[in-house]
Amino acid sequence: MAGTYSQLYIQIVFAVKGRENLINNHWKDELHKYISGIIKGKNQKSIITNGMPDHIHAFVGLRPSMSISDLVRDIKNNSSNFINEKKFIKGKFSWQEGFGAFSYSHSDIEKVYQYILNQEQHHKKINFKNEYLELLKRFEIEFDEKYLFEWNE
Repeated sequence: MAGTYSQLYIQIVFAVKGRENLINNHWKDELHKYISGIIKGKNQKSIITNGMPDHIHAFVGLRPSMSISDLVRDIKNNSSNFINEKKFIKGKFSWQEGFGAFSYSHSDIEKVYQYILNQEQHHKKINFKNEYLELLKRFEIEFDEKYLFEWNE
């Protein structure tokens, strides 16, 4: 019987609703591990998960048996439930609708890994809005600004 073989590396980026700075340093590592666990639980490869107080980057080795949209839906639903059940914030936590998904070749794995690992240093130079717009432009993704993330600025 023939098998299915693939090499799909996807960086997923999504933001806190209203792009609020709600992800606290005291529990961010626990959240990142939880998100990695969701990815692994869906039989996908979690390469690295990291982020800032207002957004997350997850780098995934994606198997073609699952769509990116389904994976992101599951990550966002389960992780927001986790945050709310743990009462990490006052009030209800939720992610914004939508996400970015950017594909990379095998030769880019280390570069993307380091980029995601070093988010704090990276964001000393560029804010999330400009980072996201830069990704969209670099990957030549057509977009309408009114349908991007909610920018509370």
